[in-house]
Amino acid sequence: MDIAIEIVALVAVVAAGAALGRRIGISAPLLLVVLGVAASYLPFVPRVELSHEVVLVGFLPPLLYSAAIKTSLVDFSKHRRSIGLLSVGLVAFTAAGVGLVAYWLLGAPAVADGQEPLPLWAAFAIGAVVAPPDAVAATAIAKKVGLPRRVVTILEGESLLNDATALVCLRTAIAAALIAPTFLHVSLDFLRAAGGGVLVGLVVAIVLAKVRKRFTDPVLDTTLSLTAPFIAYVAAENHYVHASGVLAVVVTGLLLGHKAPIIQSAASRMSERTNWRTFQFLLENTVFLLIGLQTRWILDDLSESPLSAWTIAIATVGVFLATVLLRPIWLFPVTYLSRRILGRSRPGPVSVQALVVVSWAGMRGVVTLAAVFVLPENTPHREVLVFMALVVTAGTLLLQGSTLPWLVRRLRLPGPDPAEDALQEAAVLQGAHRAAEERLDEIVTPDDPPEVVALLRQRGESRALAAWERLGRSETDLETPSEAYRRLRMAMLETERAHILKVRDDGLVADEVLQRAQITLDIEESILDRAEADDVGGQSQNLRAPQSTAGECEHLAGAPCVLTPTTPEGCEECLQEGATWVHLRLCLGCGHVGCCDSSYGRHASKHFDQTSHPVMRSFEPGESWRWCFVDEKLG
Repeated sequence: MDIAIEIVALVAVVAAGAALGRRIGISAPLLLVVLGVAASYLPFVPRVELSHEVVLVGFLPPLLYSAAIKTSLVDFSKHRRSIGLLSVGLVAFTAAGVGLVAYWLLGAPAVADGQEPLPLWAAFAIGAVVAPPDAVAATAIAKKVGLPRRVVTILEGESLLNDATALVCLRTAIAAALIAPTFLHVSLDFLRAAGGGVLVGLVVAIVLAKVRKRFTDPVLDTTLSLTAPFIAYVAAENHYVHASGVLAVVVTGLLLGHKAPIIQSAASRMSERTNWRTFQFLLENTVFLLIGLQTRWILDDLSESPLSAWTIAIATVGVFLATVLLRPIWLFPVTYLSRRILGRSRPGPVSVQALVVVSWAGMRGVVTLAAVFVLPENTPHREVLVFMALVVTAGTLLLQGSTLPWLVRRLRLPGPDPAEDALQEAAVLQGAHRAAEERLDEIVTPDDPPEVVALLRQRGESRALAAWERLGRSETDLETPSEAYRRLRMAMLETERAHILKVRDDGLVADEVLQRAQITLDIEESILDRAEADDVGGQSQNLRAPQSTAGECEHLAGAPCVLTPTTPEGCEECLQEGATWVHLRLCLGCGHVGCCDSSYGRHASKHFDQTSHPVMRSFEPGESWRWCFVDEKLG
């Protein structure tokens, strides 16, 4: 019962802390660390000690897997050079640099205190312990402050792989206590861990993909998904393979996430997404609370150290500063040299402002605090090394985590533009609708009911038009057709649900039947809720077609970028008819202003049908994107 009460209390504090952080605008990881530190000194809070087995086997695999299945394999591949320089090069550089600082600060000073100096292998071990930034804290804060997606992708990719490098370095450092490893030995050990981890991850992903293709039940498929990270980790870390379980988990997650639309049904993907979001929320926030809860007993053990308080303080501050400063010291020169030697990467160079943010986003987390307990119990000054790991973890979370939002605002780094995202989504859905109509034309037969074919066309078109409606700012602030549909349909669903509940209370229909009916309504309501949540909350000053989406054709190339409108007051036909438009479009052939296809009149498309002027431009404030009617391309 005591354990059950502690677990319930832990989950309750995590949920309350995360909710409070959202309410007062403070990052949940930072708030939970502070709450954990304060709670560790309460008399009724039991002593909490994290074992490295619990973290490295129980927490780390599912956290990495949940991040990996959501990471774009395409984006990961695009930024592989930057990710590799950070997750391998920077981790090794930090481990060596911090190790030398620790050896220097706990060498001669320890002898002056009449104590045994810190061995070189233990110094490099603490360097490996503090080397990897956290897989959760950086991206959680980065997404909250609205960093550019490219920066977030690099930070996510780094955090997925750096733990593997750090743990291999730590294993090598501990092995050096028994033997003197050569450079060849270290290289072969790293290649075995990395290559074996990738190979195991690839094999596990292929096997699970084949198995999951045969699972049509979302519950069974989600159950297998929840076991996937542990299968990959154990398969790689077993005594016979002795590879990197972390890399195996990441590779498995990346591949299964990339193949999810092929190997899983829509119901399975929705179930997996919901369950992993809940699982990830509990794990990652529990981790930060547990970091804070370690504080009291670590300080109690530190009080028994034979070293002087001054020596401990100087060494800890030195290790903390080295951990923070070595990141920019590596990042800027290596980025410059890689461009000079290897040329620019395919996505193009990262701006100096982005490099500053990446160099400051080096928060450490639970892996650092767990890895330090891997050190043997007879390690000289082990209690001091554990304290250093705590200071580096809590210090970087509080210092860098709390100042990162200010730094991003100060550097004025542009975050993702919701209006630009909406424009790209509209273009993608328009292309998907066109492809679907072409497929429908191929498969439809004279025996198919014409009203069914018309309904199919209408539903596909409505989804594409709803995406276009999210653009533009109507001066009249009238509801778009999709907004009106959502409002009216939600009212209908509420009435339908009330009727089902009345039937249930009357006991006239089997409960299983009523549950199926309720699920049908829930699915439709969740779609409407999603549409409402995706509304664009802001607009660009000059919304253009993003380079990744913009196309080019002879009509777009030959059309002007601007043209004087013939009727700047609005849609010419709507003004004559007394009708209301949704959004306005400007013909770049003659300057005619017409309303969009979501409007009742559809006068922009009708104008093209009459004149064959191929290119139009948005006539909404702050928008300069163009559209070719002939090639159906955004330009």
